[in-house]
Amino acid sequence: MTATARKSITEAPVTPPSGAIAARPAGTVLTLAQRPQARLNLARLGQHMLRTVVPPLVVLIALLALWEALCSGPGATLPPPSQVFTDSYDLIAYPFFDYGSQDIGLAWRVLVSLERVAIGFGLAAVVGVLLGAVVGQSVWAMRGLDPIFQVLRTVPPLAWLPLSLAAFQNSNPSAIFVIFITSIWPVIINTAVGVRNIPDDYRNIARVLRLNPMEFFIRIMVPAAAPYIFTGLRIGVGLSWLAIVAAEMLTGGVGIGFFIWDAWNSSRLSDIIVALAYIGVTGFVLDKLVAALGSVVTRGTARN
Repeated sequence: MTATARKSITEAPVTPPSGAIAARPAGTVLTLAQRPQARLNLARLGQHMLRTVVPPLVVLIALLALWEALCSGPGATLPPPSQVFTDSYDLIAYPFFDYGSQDIGLAWRVLVSLERVAIGFGLAAVVGVLLGAVVGQSVWAMRGLDPIFQVLRTVPPLAWLPLSLAAFQNSNPSAIFVIFITSIWPVIINTAVGVRNIPDDYRNIARVLRLNPMEFFIRIMVPAAAPYIFTGLRIGVGLSWLAIVAAEMLTGGVGIGFFIWDAWNSSRLSDIIVALAYIGVTGFVLDKLVAALGSVVTRGTARN
């Protein structure tokens, strides 16, 4: 190699490797590059609103317009939306008014019904998960109990009401029992299916760790079957809301179901329509709450 070539090699600039910190003169202050702050993507938020809010809103407006057109004639038997708004304005604008024992807003009536649903459905959830785990875990329990469950779950909710009134001699526990007996079956069946579908590897791990039955139930069985459990809970909460409205029509009280029956006896069709809207929105919110809880517990693996 010639002297000129050696000189060019030695004088060639050396590029530091990627990620290395280049040498700087003494006293130089190094500054770290700041991460860009996360900004709200308004375009993506707007697209999400367009996909989720606008379509049902357009359909709702179209249905209201069709309803108004069909029920505005002289021979219409149902009030149009404009008349419903005029006749039941106080129920729509003031849901929390309270002027006496029976003269209260629809929001208070919904809360009374929700209290009964919370008790009945809560008991059904606990008992249903336990019985479903037993049926799914034991072949003999499945053979003995599953046919009975399949027969009892086909009984209509209101068919249980006379028997519960005879047993409890009180309308409130009778309504709670109707909620319980109506909503427990989907919880039992879905829990049993989820337990039967637990992978054998999970059971082998439990044997290796020598988990007792309670530890196996808490650490292995419930987390593995959680998507099925919450599917049953979503079905059960919907059935419980249906059952309480039907039961309150016959048992009385201040619930939303009795309000509908009382409005029918008083020929207040507009009030009935507003109450139906309250019932539908409340049922929708209950379903979404259980679905959100299931998504959090199961980390997004629950079936929505």
